[in-house]
Amino acid sequence: MPLLLTRDDVKSVLTMKDCIKAVESAFAELSNGTAALPLRNNISPKDGLPGLALYMPAYLKGLNALACKVVTVYKDNPAKFNMPTTIGKVLLQDPSTGDVICIMDGGYLTAVRTGAASGVANKYLARKGKQVIGIYGTGVQAQMQLWAMKETIEVEKVLVYDLIPDACNNFVKLMSEMHGIKIEIAQHSDDLLQADIICTATSSATPLWDGKKLKPGTHINNIGSHSPGARELDTETVKRSKFVGDSREACFNEAGDIMIPVSEGAVTKEHFYAELGDLITGKKQGRTNNDEITVFKSNGLAIQDVATAKLIYDMAREKGIGADVKI
Repeated sequence: MPLLLTRDDVKSVLTMKDCIKAVESAFAELSNGTAALPLRNNISPKDGLPGLALYMPAYLKGLNALACKVVTVYKDNPAKFNMPTTIGKVLLQDPSTGDVICIMDGGYLTAVRTGAASGVANKYLARKGKQVIGIYGTGVQAQMQLWAMKETIEVEKVLVYDLIPDACNNFVKLMSEMHGIKIEIAQHSDDLLQADIICTATSSATPLWDGKKLKPGTHINNIGSHSPGARELDTETVKRSKFVGDSREACFNEAGDIMIPVSEGAVTKEHFYAELGDLITGKKQGRTNNDEITVFKSNGLAIQDVATAKLIYDMAREKGIGADVKI
């Protein structure tokens, strides 16, 4: 019988530290050729749906994990049905039989695994020593980015910026209590450019700063934008950077941050330096000096979901969490 795991069940067993390890293994498998990762499929409103439905399957041979995440984005849900705009579920399968062995909430899983990818990127692209962190945005993903920073970086202090003052205040209160670190609210967006590591976790479709103002040695985890026509990074930032992505294929199909500079002729596709997995497996070097500006572009891959879902399932079985259901 499949195991049913609610959001609370997932939260009770999933930690950022464990997730970072699982996600790092998944990226290594992608680089080594032991992962099967089709591009996500979608059914969009133009096909008759009132929202967007996304299907994200993957297989990881080394982790013996097979799963598919189903995500929907229905903008009218809150007003019409008192439901979230974005809903996700993960179906974990037994690779030996193909049978579904677990159905779990995918919302919290997705948030944590996205933060975890940045945590992995920090290990290979950020400078060593105490770091000032700058975070654009104060939503759930901004919170997860900070959690990942805390696990992988020696944090000196955090600067945060959001267009909504109340959101900043709430973020500072919640995150200060949770992590016990110093967090300051920036008065201007450019104040964050003094940071050593910048995380962009916004819904902006246009660049957040002038890349000419970036200081040498900055590392950027670019999270928020995820469509060909939207970008949080301007062309100058991309030109000055060592550009690493979670997936080359995904970046050139979904990421305006790199697709727009290429379309402008400002850089070529060869400016894409490496996939994150290539740094993990040693096929390419990460940061090579303290003056490099580095970018990690995160699109979000199904291998992250699969690795995290397998981790959650194993821990839930070990702790006796969840409910077996007969289907």
